[in-house]
Amino acid sequence: MGFARFMASPTGRGLRALVGIAVIIIGFALGGGWIALGVVGLVFVAVGVFDLCLLAPLFGQPLSGKAVRG
Repeated sequence: MGFARFMASPTGRGLRALVGIAVIIIGFALGGGWIALGVVGLVFVAVGVFDLCLLAPLFGQPLSGKAVRG
């Protein structure tokens, strides 16, 4: 599937990491209950760094970004 391949590409990984950083900043800047949003941002950064695509299994693809690209 094209979406899973894009998200596993270097561009998709970078996009997930940037979105994660933005969500972390927003969540911690707003404080209070919004800190949970910052924690979700950490997940985005982690999956980008560790080359995982959490949505790929929904499209019948493997979890590993390397396997999706292969």
